[in-house]
Amino acid sequence: MIKDFQQTLPFDEPKSGRLFAALTLERPLVFFDLETTGLNFQQDRIVQFAFIKVNPQRTQEKWTALVNPGMPIPPEATRIHGITDADVAAQPNMTHFAPQITAFLGGCDLAGFNIARFDVPFLLAELRRCACSLDMEKTRLVDVQVIFHKKEPRDLAAALRFYCQKEHHDAHDALGDVQATLQVFDAQLDRYSDLPRSIAALHRYASGEFSDYLDPDRKLIWKNSLAVLSFGKYRGRSLQWVRENDIGYLQWLADKDLSPETRAILVGAIDGEFPVSKENDRPE
Repeated sequence: MIKDFQQTLPFDEPKSGRLFAALTLERPLVFFDLETTGLNFQQDRIVQFAFIKVNPQRTQEKWTALVNPGMPIPPEATRIHGITDADVAAQPNMTHFAPQITAFLGGCDLAGFNIARFDVPFLLAELRRCACSLDMEKTRLVDVQVIFHKKEPRDLAAALRFYCQKEHHDAHDALGDVQATLQVFDAQLDRYSDLPRSIAALHRYASGEFSDYLDPDRKLIWKNSLAVLSFGKYRGRSLQWVRENDIGYLQWLADKDLSPETRAILVGAIDGEFPVSKENDRPE
């Protein structure tokens, strides 16, 4: 686990030559990553942050710390990042760190892996709760994941080439695509011994985020067996909570251009009828 420290060091040059040799840095570029109690910007909290500031002169400043989130760390989060309640019990909370983070990142651009969709909005939400902010209009983002996905093909032909060492000559022919997918899946089962061997378990593994959505519009998601909003000003709030605190918002949503399935759930919530999670009914 990364310990709490801050230091300034000369930049380690890679074996291939000076890092970012072809890149013009007009101001510091800060690479960062967050570990959190979960994925919900409104309800979850940061438990660890790490920053590496690369200055135009290619010197670097490293800063990382554990953060007391003020809430229990769920076991499923601990299984991912290894940070426990005991690890953060004696650590400062985000109110302590927020002004320092704002100062550290001021006048810098930001970089990281999947930061545009997760780390940046999560950090901004935490700073707002501490009455701090970053001027994002003047901050440029470099998301390394986006570069990866744009430059390296992630399509079926690439999968067939990677797993089966074959070229996909029948791309975009329905039968050809299905046959290729079958071969890729068979090769994945052979390659990864830790993949589940039942369809029910594979559903939980491979459906990813989509398996938690209630509706085709992806406006509602299961959280702790409750239907919660996945967007908007009440993101992360349950339908019950929204009905009790702002039923007009549900009525406004129900009038939007949504699928019949989503609208039916919203109308039901307005009438006091809420979806019931089928998590316990899923086959093992």
